[in-house]
Amino acid sequence: MSVDTFELEAGDFTFTAHAAGPEDGRLVLLLHGFPQNSFEWRHQMAALAAAGYRAVAFDQRGYSPGARPEGVEQYRMEHLVADVLAVADELGAHRLDLVGHDWGGAVAWLVAAHYPQRVRTLTAVSMPHPAAFALALSGGDPDQAAKSSYIEMLRQEGTAEEALLAGDGRGLRRVLAATGHPYPDNTDEYIRLLSEPGALTGALNWYRAVSVSEAAARSAGGLKVQVPTMYVWGDADAALGRVAAERSAEFVEGPYRFEVLEGVGHWIPEEVPDDLSKLLLEHLSSHG
Repeated sequence: MSVDTFELEAGDFTFTAHAAGPEDGRLVLLLHGFPQNSFEWRHQMAALAAAGYRAVAFDQRGYSPGARPEGVEQYRMEHLVADVLAVADELGAHRLDLVGHDWGGAVAWLVAAHYPQRVRTLTAVSMPHPAAFALALSGGDPDQAAKSSYIEMLRQEGTAEEALLAGDGRGLRRVLAATGHPYPDNTDEYIRLLSEPGALTGALNWYRAVSVSEAAARSAGGLKVQVPTMYVWGDADAALGRVAAERSAEFVEGPYRFEVLEGVGHWIPEEVPDDLSKLLLEHLSSHG
């Protein structure tokens, strides 16, 4: 697979991006999660390119060297959503197919909910609809509360950075290994990027800027997704539980497909890359 790496000027920032597939192919934009970057999509990009799609993945706010603003408030969800739209505009795409994993999935859900005219299809991986997640977390689901107990540590400014980067990123490696990442000893790309000045703080600011109570309150007002949506979740996910996964259907009013991967954990794009690629290509071809 031939991959083009380039710097993309979008909005007020410069994002590092990677593209594969024919330039005139239907655009599929892939959003990564924490503590990863666009490298996590390498398998899906190859499959998409081979099928004639134009696959683009970019390192998001906090991860790209040219997009690391200071201040927690700069990482609120409305800014992350705006980044996706700015990138799409810069790529010349009025409409696109949107794919997101983990935090990238949260952003993708909200882009689709608020800007359905821009999104042809949505594929969310691991991450349930943010309103369903907020309701599970604030509504007394003990399983989700236990799975999310790590978040408070990540929200501690300074302390979290020190703990995760100590010993050449030993803490980050432990996080990946403990949650079933298939390559716990081969995560140098993620450690390299997050070891750059300001990168880990920017990535952790995604956690620090979010308010679960606000998300739960917003859920009462809608956030319904109208576009064709596929949600892929592994029932062995160490971070995201079944209640939120199943309640995501309440927030989709368009065609909806919920795929449960038995025995699969949180890192679906790398843990079962062929399975995800197959599902993704089926979903895209069903909604041309």
